[in-house]
Amino acid sequence: MTLYAPDLLDRLRNLRACLGQVMHGKEDPIEQLLIGILAGGHVLMEDVPGVGKTTLAKALARATRLDFSRIQFTPDLLPADILGSQILHPQDGTFEFRPGPIFAHVLLADEINRASPRTQSALLEAMNESQITVDGVTRQLPGPFFVIATQNPVEFQGTYPLPEAQLDRFLLRLQLGYPELAQELELLYADQAGAPLEQVEEVLDGPGLIELQALVRKVLVKPDIAQYSLEIVAATRRHRAIQLGVSPRGSLAFFRAAQARAFLCGRDFVTPLDFQELADATLAHRLVLTTEARYGGKSASSLLAEILSELPVPL
Repeated sequence: MTLYAPDLLDRLRNLRACLGQVMHGKEDPIEQLLIGILAGGHVLMEDVPGVGKTTLAKALARATRLDFSRIQFTPDLLPADILGSQILHPQDGTFEFRPGPIFAHVLLADEINRASPRTQSALLEAMNESQITVDGVTRQLPGPFFVIATQNPVEFQGTYPLPEAQLDRFLLRLQLGYPELAQELELLYADQAGAPLEQVEEVLDGPGLIELQALVRKVLVKPDIAQYSLEIVAATRRHRAIQLGVSPRGSLAFFRAAQARAFLCGRDFVTPLDFQELADATLAHRLVLTTEARYGGKSASSLLAEILSELPVPL
């Protein structure tokens, strides 16, 4: 692949291997997470507790030598607890801004749907523009800035569902799932030998990651392939079972994710398969189904599969 510098290719492979040592048998979620960060987007992990969501986020930060911050979202959490606030110095009557935990490279928003909509909205500007505004003053967040949010898809009591505007800011949504029996057995013995997270090596840094993100933008997407992605998006907007289709922000996320997947596979061009493989992770959480479709047993994933099966694929 002509876009790659040999050392960056090696470091990207080492990063994938490091994450694989912590999350045994989870190649697909690891690939999707790397696609998210290479595309410069944010990731929503939706799965039951205890499958390794927090561990994977920490391993990514440790392997990339990035500042990591974790926020446990609760109903009493306030926007200032995330963004920071002005602190008064009584001696001279001046105010000093004290940055919140959002000033990090990798922010883990744990159980994000347990906080109120007011608190959830504190992340909107940060996720879209990598900046925050407090008391009329805009402050830039460190780059690269990457949000990994988690939520439990089973326990909804006392939670606040993420609004469509917030879901639309996540480049993709992934599930880890339970490990296979052999993988879980391997996990038991790996933990007996010592915490796998403590053994993660630093194989990449912030500047190197930014360089990789810049290379991803150069991956070739031919016009007919880009048109194919837009036909998938357009089909979600006119489907009779879908009340709200994919937005233009979603179209761009779909495009960037396909470039990142091609890059991760060692190609400098995108194929229709890249879009097909990423359609569910990148588009499903952006769709709002009609009431009839929901009660009829339809899901966003099944509707996307239906759309993909009906659309002609460019050669």
